Amino acid sequence: MTVTAQTRALNRYRDRLAMRGMSRFEVLGLDQDRELIRALAKKLAESGQEANQIRARVAHTVAGASQRGGILAALRRSPFAGAEIRTVRPRLAGRKIDL
Repeated sequence: MTVTAQTRALNRYRDRLAMRGMSRFEVLGLDQDRELIRALAKKLAESGQEANQIRARVAHTVAGASQRGGILAALRRSPFAGAEIRTVRPRLAGRKIDL
């Protein structure tokens, strides 16, 4: 299978990005947010103190949406947490099935 010039160029471009510690990816969002997301990505690509502050603030803002253990934490905050609730239900004989 032959590799086209376009494929080689794309692979070289991705290799150059990887050498800089960067990656190209696609996101879905509202059309009105296009310039905002591009500006944010550009700022984050500039490594430095400002980029670290933006990264930390954005990570803190969106942490609740993708944090692991969210359901467990909600159950622990529940008013029923620590209550001695019996969660065992009685076993009943099933119904007869005619074949």
